[in-house]
Amino acid sequence: MMALRRALHFVFKVGDRSRTATFYRDVLGMQILRHEEFEEGCKATCNGPYDGKWSKSMVGFGSEDNHFVVELTYNYGVAEYRLGNDFLGLTLQSSQAVSNARRLGWLLIEAGEGMFVTEAPGGYKFYIVDKEQPEADPVQKVTLAVSDLQRSTHYWSSLLGMKIYQKNAEKKSVLLGYADNQCKLELQDIQDTVDHGTAFGRIAFSCPREQLPAIEALMKKENQKIITPLVSLDTPGKATVEVVILADPDGHEICFVGDEAFRELSKFDPKGNSLLDKAMAEDKSDEWFAKHQKRKAHA
Repeated sequence: MMALRRALHFVFKVGDRSRTATFYRDVLGMQILRHEEFEEGCKATCNGPYDGKWSKSMVGFGSEDNHFVVELTYNYGVAEYRLGNDFLGLTLQSSQAVSNARRLGWLLIEAGEGMFVTEAPGGYKFYIVDKEQPEADPVQKVTLAVSDLQRSTHYWSSLLGMKIYQKNAEKKSVLLGYADNQCKLELQDIQDTVDHGTAFGRIAFSCPREQLPAIEALMKKENQKIITPLVSLDTPGKATVEVVILADPDGHEICFVGDEAFRELSKFDPKGNSLLDKAMAEDKSDEWFAKHQKRKAHA
């Protein structure tokens, strides 16, 4: 049953949509898979605790059917978010990305053993393995901080059904996943309180729709936090999906979405790139704030 679950994406809040697009498109070499604009906040807090206009851009090396991708959420009135210590990095393999970063003068720090570290706008860390990009998904893992590795391992493996792939006593980390060919989740014990700042992200997985009520019931039985009980989310002109949003013992947000409808919703949109460019061109919020000598909000 658990093998039917899939790792989908990680959500980043971004304040500078233009520089962010440059990073993912021109540095990492990802493509815009789809772009959507919304006039009001999401009832499952997809864009955080905000009620205003926002956008969602999905970027990746390939379709979300078989690639782990990134969701970029942009709230029109927010210029910057405070990072916590919760997100420790996303690791991918692409010598082309290393080459792109050097060519564009993007900050690139050698981390040894053929690994480089760079940052997306906003300060989010990316670890790039300097090897040829594989035909399969280049995204290898997402690393999140935890305060009690044993407790978190129990949550993710025993309650959410993830397989333990590796334990590293020296790093105080555990590598988990739902399938060998999927992006993995690495939990690293920082032996400190996990701070999510205002930039807190969210990791998303899909499962057969019929499993959603059982996931919710199990979390209630185990007295675990449910951020958003099972709810339907509408995207104009696209499939309606059902989700349940959880929080692990350190407050990491976890979205489970019904797989059948999500595959329909997440289809590649060949207009995604132009839709994002159009939205950025029409976004005059920076000019408005500058003209009125005001600053956008810092979340």
